[in-house]
Amino acid sequence: MGPRLPLLVAALASCLLPARTCVLCDTKVVEALNSLEMDYLPGHLGAEHHKNLMKRVKQALQDFKELPFDEDSYLGVVDEPTLEKASWSLLKDLKRITDSEVKDELFVKELFWMLHLQKDTFARYAAHFQKEDFCPNECGMMLQTLIWCSNCKKQVHACRKSLDCGERKVEVHEMEDMILDCELNWHHASQGLTDYSFYRVWRNKSETLVSKGKEPTLTKIMVDPLDAGTYRCQLGTVQSSPATVIRFHVTVLPKRIAEEIPSSNIPSQDEVAPSEVTWSVTKSSTTLQSPTAENILRGRLVGLLIWISVVLIAGIATTILCYRSEKVMDSIKSWLGTGSEAAQSSQVPEEKATESRSQ
Repeated sequence: MGPRLPLLVAALASCLLPARTCVLCDTKVVEALNSLEMDYLPGHLGAEHHKNLMKRVKQALQDFKELPFDEDSYLGVVDEPTLEKASWSLLKDLKRITDSEVKDELFVKELFWMLHLQKDTFARYAAHFQKEDFCPNECGMMLQTLIWCSNCKKQVHACRKSLDCGERKVEVHEMEDMILDCELNWHHASQGLTDYSFYRVWRNKSETLVSKGKEPTLTKIMVDPLDAGTYRCQLGTVQSSPATVIRFHVTVLPKRIAEEIPSSNIPSQDEVAPSEVTWSVTKSSTTLQSPTAENILRGRLVGLLIWISVVLIAGIATTILCYRSEKVMDSIKSWLGTGSEAAQSSQVPEEKATESRSQ
């Protein structure tokens, strides 16, 4: 049962004492009940029923504590967030009833039905706290503030488990930063914590304090092989016992080698002496680099455009030539036709001259 045993014993002992319900530990609930009696009842219920009604209401709230004691559901204690959720749910439903302005018998029925449902709601909240939020630490010692429903007192409960929270292996490359994180997820909810102390543990089991303070991390910049080894982190408390102890085994790996891709425009030492390397060589050699996919695609597009332009020009030239050839042929035909008519007209007088001569 672990840390639950002391709570169970105390809860059973509280049954012998006058006990209060957890929701009555919230002053806002007490104020709301007083307002119900002094402000709401006079205008919504007969005066002769006021005293008896308030007695029954308080008894119904007292029945909230009538839950079976079980280490997995209810041990008579809650934390502040659980109490606030249960109180807010009760106050919300009570305000809903008073805002509705119901009266007399209907008001009484709705009020006690609401209290019945709120008891179930409180039981769910208490069970969730017991399973999830009560002593959530898996290791170490957590100091948790709890509210005892029997007397509404706040007390710090020590959730004691194994102080050794295990070992962690850390690998870091030389000349890089080493970060050791000692914080656990329940540290922020624990009370009475003091400082994080980091120690360097040597082979002879002796220790050297490296860092101490509120920061849960130890940072060592630009580590070297001498930083490899074992470190121990201890979180202190206001009590004599620490909250947690964590060990770190640090391994310093060789320095990372940056991957350098040799450039084709820089000749090797076997090809050119260092004194012979000039800017002109670099510029001329850049033309020898292998073309990229983008350059290849651009070249193909340019070639396609040139080919289309050539086809268009050839087509236009052919059209123009065909058009002009037709005109030339027409002009030749017209010229030939004119010449033949002139020849015929010249032959007529010659024939007439011949005929006159023969006569």
